[in-house]
Amino acid sequence: MARDGDILFSVIIPSTGNRPKALQKAVSSVDTAARFAGLESGQIEILIGFDGVRGKIPTADYMVRAFNLPRDNDWGNGIRDMLLKVASGEKVIFLDDDNVIKPYTLKQYIKHFDAEMVVGRIDTQLAFDQPFKPVFDSGAMIRPDNIDPLCLCLSRRLVVDRCGGWQYRGKSDADYRNILEWHRRAHSVTVIEEVVGIYDAGRSLDSRALSSRQTGLLDRLAAGRVASANSVGRSAFQGLALA
Repeated sequence: MARDGDILFSVIIPSTGNRPKALQKAVSSVDTAARFAGLESGQIEILIGFDGVRGKIPTADYMVRAFNLPRDNDWGNGIRDMLLKVASGEKVIFLDDDNVIKPYTLKQYIKHFDAEMVVGRIDTQLAFDQPFKPVFDSGAMIRPDNIDPLCLCLSRRLVVDRCGGWQYRGKSDADYRNILEWHRRAHSVTVIEEVVGIYDAGRSLDSRALSSRQTGLLDRLAAGRVASANSVGRSAFQGLALA
């Protein structure tokens, strides 16, 4: 465990800058989790990298450092790598600006502070058909579409010193590739049952800043509601006709 006064956690948040309400929700979730874990003000840092814009810095009870970085437009890959270079915490947590962590997450991570890689579950009901990631089944836990950086708490020594930071820039599957590399090279891995985060928790707060995936999902949900309503209407009409 780190000594008193050391920074225990660096929370790394790449942001497009056009989701200020969602970003505030993400940062507030870190504040809540830090208070729940009993962390002092200097034991956690929230690092925000704005992708080619001058974004609005959210309010927070704990330390926030925001950087207006050159345009990357690479799914946050380059932003994460740059933030890792300035991170000081013994552990790193990756949090997108439209996700949140749960109130008890940091307390859970402190319980397993000696593990280089902690894997928890995340709630994905707002984003995908499956309710949680990862799925614990007979297949490999670290596989495409079954794991996300939000699931992880990682040793900075593992990520930065041993694996060279956030790799595979320019690759749409960089998340999976990096996680696979960290898992291969971690000296210790702990898997916990607790849900540590919620995926897409802030998706509806900034309606003009939905991703293409989020827009497609909401369109499919709306179409399903219309189809269901039409089906109910037809059934009612048929019932009246038979009466």
